[in-house]
Amino acid sequence: MMGQMVSRNVIHRPVRTAVSILAVGVEVTLVLIIVGLTSGLLREAGKRVEGIGADIMLQPPSASVLLTFSGAPMPIRIADKLREIKYVQAVAPALFQFNSTGGIDLLYGIDPQSFRDVSGGFVFLQGRDMQGPNDMLVDDIAANSRHITAGNTYRLLDHDFYVSGIVEHGKGARIFVPLPTLQDLTGAHDKASVFFIKCTRPERASAVMDQMRAIFPGYEIRPLKDFISLMTTSSLPGLDDFVRSMIALAVAIGFLVIFLSMYTTVVERTRDIGILKALGASKGYIVKALLGETLVICGVGIIVGIGLSYVTRSAFLASFPTLTIDITISWIVRAALIALGGGLVGAMYPAWLASRKDPVEALAYD
Repeated sequence: MMGQMVSRNVIHRPVRTAVSILAVGVEVTLVLIIVGLTSGLLREAGKRVEGIGADIMLQPPSASVLLTFSGAPMPIRIADKLREIKYVQAVAPALFQFNSTGGIDLLYGIDPQSFRDVSGGFVFLQGRDMQGPNDMLVDDIAANSRHITAGNTYRLLDHDFYVSGIVEHGKGARIFVPLPTLQDLTGAHDKASVFFIKCTRPERASAVMDQMRAIFPGYEIRPLKDFISLMTTSSLPGLDDFVRSMIALAVAIGFLVIFLSMYTTVVERTRDIGILKALGASKGYIVKALLGETLVICGVGIIVGIGLSYVTRSAFLASFPTLTIDITISWIVRAALIALGGGLVGAMYPAWLASRKDPVEALAYD
């Protein structure tokens, strides 16, 4: 009896029901895409930094774990001091520059030899390593997304570079240029953003880090084996708050739409509610009926939202292949619970209002 009434009430106003379902779907989609985009980008960036193969990373004091936001305040001569530390095998300075040409990437300025000593070198798919000041390396993902091949000329930072090689992705950045060239282009002469350190043996990393802390007090010294675990939304001030704000906005959308839908339902069915009460329906029965409608709408909306999330992710990745959007089971469950909770809260007041209606007044309602 209850199930039939709920299903018929949902079907009775198809347009309003469809709008409510779509609102819940959009709520779920916003949560999954926003969280998936931030966590995916952080995880992928951390994985690429780990792929460099260094054991330790030295950054300036108070530097963010997100390398995109690192400046270039450290003198390049720090590399010489690092090479003098016991158990240090190789040191590779790198200069970072945010790049938005043809996409959003972090550009590395490197010394090819020292970077090769630390990372073991690139895997070349086309072309050769950098030899001249205007040479550039591009990883395969960026090359495919921008239709770049070895031998092309690519303009970056108002400078024409020769694409000497296409390399396999996973070595930090997607684009690499000579360190002195990037220093000149960005006005960071003899400066570096970070130093990647390779120890003679991985287990020597702790001893090397202790020595580094004594020589460089206040500097950020991080082991790269645990780097990916540091790449979370809380790593960057404001990012976690931004994600929470977007989730709150999504919840507000679902809450308001469900509230308005259920409120208008109560107003439209005032006489129906009066008839039910006159036939002996309890307050609890009325509340259950309206909350039942909400559960159906939210349930269908959640399914629609999950589907929309995958469609949206596919559209984003088709337009921006270098992006990473993680849609995980744990966040699908969380998004579903968030949408369900917001919908039920939005339906509470209309349900309570319906249960409080006087049957005589309701029957007389025109």
